[in-house]
Amino acid sequence: MYLKSIEVQGFKSFANKTVLKFNKGITGIVGPNGSGKSNVADAVRWVLGEQSARQLRGSKMEDVIFSGTENRKPLGLAYVALTIDNSDHKLPMDYDELTVARRVYRSGESEYLINGHTSRLRDVQELFFDTGIGKEGYSIIGQGQIDKILSGKPEERRELFDEAAGIVKYKKRKALAEKNLEIERQNLCRVNDILLELEKQVGPLEKQSEKAKAFLKLREMLKSYDILLYLDEYTRLKSLSSEYRQKIEISTNDLSETKASLEQTRADYDALENELENCNEQLDSVKNRISQIQLNREKTESDIRLLEEQVRSEEATGNHYRERRAQISENVQNKHSQKDGWKEELAQLDKTMDALSDAKEHAQKELSQVNERIESIRQQIEDKNGDVIEILNRMGGLKAKLQRYDTMLEQIQIRKSELNQRLLTMESEAASRGNKLEAYLKEEKELDLERQNLDSTLGSCQSRGQEIQKVIDSCHQLLNEKEQDYHRLSSRFQTLQGITERYEGYGNSIRRIMEQKSRYPGIIGVVADIIKVDKVYETAIGGSIQNVVTKDEKTAKQMIEYLKTNRFGRATFLPLTSIVPKSLPEKEKILKEKGVIGIASELVRHAPEFDRLGEYLLGRVVVTDSMDNGLKLAKKYRYTLRIVTLEGESLNPGGSISGGTFKNTSNLLGRHREMDEMAQRMKQLKEELEQLNLKTDQAHDEKRENKRKMSLIQQDLQEMGLRANTLSVHIKQLKTSESSQETIYQELSAESAELKRQTQEVHELKKVLLEEKESDEKLRMDTEAQIGRLNERLEEEILKQQEFSDKASDLNIRFTGYLQKQDFLKENLTRIMEEIEELQKEMLQLESQLEENGRMISDKKNEAEHMRARLLDPSE
Repeated sequence: MYLKSIEVQGFKSFANKTVLKFNKGITGIVGPNGSGKSNVADAVRWVLGEQSARQLRGSKMEDVIFSGTENRKPLGLAYVALTIDNSDHKLPMDYDELTVARRVYRSGESEYLINGHTSRLRDVQELFFDTGIGKEGYSIIGQGQIDKILSGKPEERRELFDEAAGIVKYKKRKALAEKNLEIERQNLCRVNDILLELEKQVGPLEKQSEKAKAFLKLREMLKSYDILLYLDEYTRLKSLSSEYRQKIEISTNDLSETKASLEQTRADYDALENELENCNEQLDSVKNRISQIQLNREKTESDIRLLEEQVRSEEATGNHYRERRAQISENVQNKHSQKDGWKEELAQLDKTMDALSDAKEHAQKELSQVNERIESIRQQIEDKNGDVIEILNRMGGLKAKLQRYDTMLEQIQIRKSELNQRLLTMESEAASRGNKLEAYLKEEKELDLERQNLDSTLGSCQSRGQEIQKVIDSCHQLLNEKEQDYHRLSSRFQTLQGITERYEGYGNSIRRIMEQKSRYPGIIGVVADIIKVDKVYETAIGGSIQNVVTKDEKTAKQMIEYLKTNRFGRATFLPLTSIVPKSLPEKEKILKEKGVIGIASELVRHAPEFDRLGEYLLGRVVVTDSMDNGLKLAKKYRYTLRIVTLEGESLNPGGSISGGTFKNTSNLLGRHREMDEMAQRMKQLKEELEQLNLKTDQAHDEKRENKRKMSLIQQDLQEMGLRANTLSVHIKQLKTSESSQETIYQELSAESAELKRQTQEVHELKKVLLEEKESDEKLRMDTEAQIGRLNERLEEEILKQQEFSDKASDLNIRFTGYLQKQDFLKENLTRIMEEIEELQKEMLQLESQLEENGRMISDKKNEAEHMRARLLDPSE
């Protein structure tokens, strides 16, 4: 078993249909990053049942479908098919070549195919159990999977060992069986729980039933008592009604007299009420005037007190204004004297700062001169250091060149010894090369003739193989069709058999009786199980097919009692010992009438012991071809016959007519006929399947033999191809070697002369380099002495720089302090000028407020005197 080809269409980057064929040997797929190499492995993993989109480097299964580019539209499906050579029947299939395919649509629908037939995912997985092939098998090793296997848990590595050992299939089956057993065990537990619960409810339900029956009886008694009580209450209320009517008349007369007296009393009360109201109005007017006068007096006194209080408040405010004016005058004088002192101090500070500025500039100038000298010396030192480094680098380069020349001399000596050795070897090889070339050419001609014969034989075998494959394909197609027909008939047969055994379509009472058939041997069955009828008469003959046939009246009586006890309904029983056959008196004459097909009892089939039953049920039933002929026949015999038509209409004695659509009758009557027909057809299909299987097996045997023969021929051809390639390579190598050996010999001779010249040249260059090295060493020592003298001068100038720097720093600190003090004095002068201006403004405002305050005090005192004079005047 090996992989022959992979067909990919619409999967990831494979937009077009692509077929990858794998011949015997090693096949490699190479290409740059992003060219789709990993998509081939993903396609194999996907067709073998991979369900995780993440394992296929996507987020959902739809991502495996070609999504389109700028120039191509996306596709609607992805299809991958693996073709496997199964000639060794490693896979449990009868085919020598197996094609497993998977197809997924963008709508989400997916299907698996095995040799073109729709299959389940489980079928594909079980097919590759214990072969090492599968989405988790060890035949597909992806990036990083080796590390995952080595670093994984023991139970994870065990899966690979189980796969290699060939026990995965049995472990999977065992796990599935254990799972099914566990499910059934749980179902049994649930059934037992339900039964236990129902058993617990039986006792309480019986008690509740008894209580309910007693409740119904008591409720009927209560209803009768309620009726009697109602009648008694009605009689009592009727007698009370007459007494109350008399009392109402007496009360009505008393009420009218009381109303008249009440009206007179109300008139007198209204007159007194009006007089009292006039007196109250006069009294209220006098009270209001007195109250108004008193309120005016209190208000005036309150206003006088308010004015006096305001006068005192204004006088206090005036005193406060005068005190504040004195304070402001004193503050202005103090701030003027303070301003004059700060001005004098600021003038003295300006003189001191001018002297410090001159000293600071002089110190800064001297420091700049020292810095310039230090920078010049440092630059000279850096230049000299650069010269020393350049000299050292040049000396290092000279030393490296000397070492390289020494190495070159050593290599030239080694190369010269190798050239001498190769020249000797080439002379010895040239002698044996001619004999080998002649032998190889002769063997190549013999192989060509033998390969032509094998190619002819292989072509005839391939033609025969194609003919055999056509026969196998046609047999497989017929087998699939016949198997589908057989399974469809078998399923229908089992369904009908189950329906018949469960008596579905019959009434509840009939099913309950047939459940007791094993306990009561006297139950024979229903009429539909005993009578057989052709399909054309099934609709016409269907009157009493649900009646139950028993051996005797005793069994029928027992079943009736069973139905009554359990309230299962009603049923009609036909005891064979008590039924009396019925026949038509004018049978021969009736059969000659137009449209009459026959008597119903003669159109059915049954066992001889049921002759009486057939005559009893159908002996007086006439079957006609149509309703019109049936009506004519019934009218002719004055509606004394029971007539049925092929469509199922029934004309009963006396003139009544039944018709319409039958719901289940024809189905119940035709079940056994349909089952017999199905059994016959299934037997025929089984024989045809056996013949097709035999023919297919013979074709497969012939195909295997043909393949074995082709395999042997191909193996011989491959061996010949390898031998021919080997001979061709040898011949080509000998010819190439012969032409190139002479060239190599000449090149080696020229190279030997060149090596001699190079040796002399290297010695001369080495001598020049040694002279340059001595000169550079002397120059380096002189430069280092100059650097020492410059460093001594640099240290002296650095000491001077530190001295001048400290002096300039001290002057800067003092100058900065005086500058800050100058800013502080200027800010104080500005601030005090602003404060003097604000105090002068406040002084002017206080003067105007004092004038306003005196005027307000005078006005309020005049107003208070006027109010006191008005309060003492009684006329107001």
